[in-house]
Amino acid sequence: MGDLALEVRVECYAGHRGEETPRALLLGEGRIEIAEVLDQWLDPDHRYFKLQGRDGDIYLVRHDMNADTWELTMFQAGRTSS
Repeated sequence: MGDLALEVRVECYAGHRGEETPRALLLGEGRIEIAEVLDQWLDPDHRYFKLQGRDGDIYLVRHDMNADTWELTMFQAGRTSS
Protein backbone atom coordinates (compact mmCIF):
# COMPACT_ATOMS: atom_id res chain seq x y z
CA MET A 1 0.00 0.00 0.00
CA GLY A 2 1.33 3.48 -0.88
CA ASP A 3 1.94 6.51 1.30
CA LEU A 4 -1.29 8.48 1.66
CA ALA A 5 0.28 11.72 2.92
CA LEU A 6 -0.98 15.05 1.57
CA GLU A 7 1.48 17.91 1.14
CA VAL A 8 0.46 20.98 3.16
CA ARG A 9 1.89 24.37 3.96
CA VAL A 10 2.60 25.09 7.61
CA GLU A 11 3.07 28.41 9.38
CA CYS A 12 5.56 27.99 12.20
CA TYR A 13 6.89 29.80 15.22
CA ALA A 14 10.62 29.46 15.92
CA GLY A 15 11.21 29.18 19.64
CA HIS A 16 14.20 30.41 21.59
CA ARG A 17 16.20 27.35 20.47
CA GLY A 18 15.24 27.88 16.82
CA GLU A 19 13.02 24.78 16.72
CA GLU A 20 9.98 25.37 14.55
CA THR A 21 6.54 24.62 15.99
CA PRO A 22 3.42 24.62 13.78
CA ARG A 23 0.97 27.47 14.46
CA ALA A 24 -1.35 27.06 11.44
CA LEU A 25 -1.99 24.60 8.62
CA LEU A 26 -2.79 25.88 5.13
CA LEU A 27 -4.93 23.43 3.17
CA GLY A 28 -5.97 24.78 -0.23
CA GLU A 29 -7.62 28.12 0.49
CA GLY A 30 -8.32 27.15 4.10
CA ARG A 31 -6.29 28.08 7.18
CA ILE A 32 -6.53 26.08 10.40
CA GLU A 33 -5.18 27.74 13.54
CA ILE A 34 -3.44 25.34 15.94
CA ALA A 35 -4.91 25.36 19.45
CA GLU A 36 -2.45 22.90 20.96
CA VAL A 37 0.54 20.68 20.15
CA LEU A 38 -0.60 17.37 21.67
CA ASP A 39 2.61 15.44 20.99
CA GLN A 40 5.82 15.58 18.94
CA TRP A 41 8.59 13.14 18.16
CA LEU A 42 11.56 12.53 15.86
CA ASP A 43 12.70 9.76 13.58
CA PRO A 44 15.97 9.87 11.58
CA ASP A 45 14.58 11.98 8.70
CA HIS A 46 11.33 13.49 9.99
CA ARG A 47 9.76 15.46 12.82
CA TYR A 48 6.16 14.60 13.66
CA PHE A 49 3.55 16.78 15.34
CA LYS A 50 0.12 15.72 16.62
CA LEU A 51 -1.94 18.90 16.63
CA GLN A 52 -5.38 19.97 17.73
CA GLY A 53 -6.87 22.67 15.53
CA ARG A 54 -9.09 25.43 16.84
CA ASP A 55 -11.76 23.67 14.77
CA GLY A 56 -11.58 20.74 17.23
CA ASP A 57 -10.05 18.35 14.70
CA ILE A 58 -6.79 16.41 15.22
CA TYR A 59 -4.00 16.56 12.63
CA LEU A 60 -0.78 14.57 12.38
CA VAL A 61 1.84 16.35 10.26
CA ARG A 62 5.31 15.22 9.24
CA HIS A 63 8.19 17.57 8.45
CA ASP A 64 10.81 16.14 6.08
CA MET A 65 13.88 17.93 7.41
CA ASN A 66 16.03 17.13 4.34
CA ALA A 67 13.53 18.34 1.73
CA ASP A 68 11.96 20.98 4.05
CA THR A 69 8.46 19.83 3.12
CA TRP A 70 5.40 19.17 5.29
CA GLU A 71 2.79 16.43 4.87
CA LEU A 72 -0.53 15.72 6.53
CA THR A 73 -0.38 12.03 7.42
CA MET A 74 -3.54 11.68 9.55
CA PHE A 75 -6.76 13.57 10.18
CA GLN A 76 -9.40 12.89 12.83
CA ALA A 77 -12.62 14.90 12.90
CA GLY A 78 -13.45 16.42 16.28
CA ARG A 79 -16.21 14.81 18.25
CA THR A 80 -19.39 16.81 18.56
CA SER A 81 -21.87 16.20 21.34
CA SER A 82 -25.54 15.82 20.42
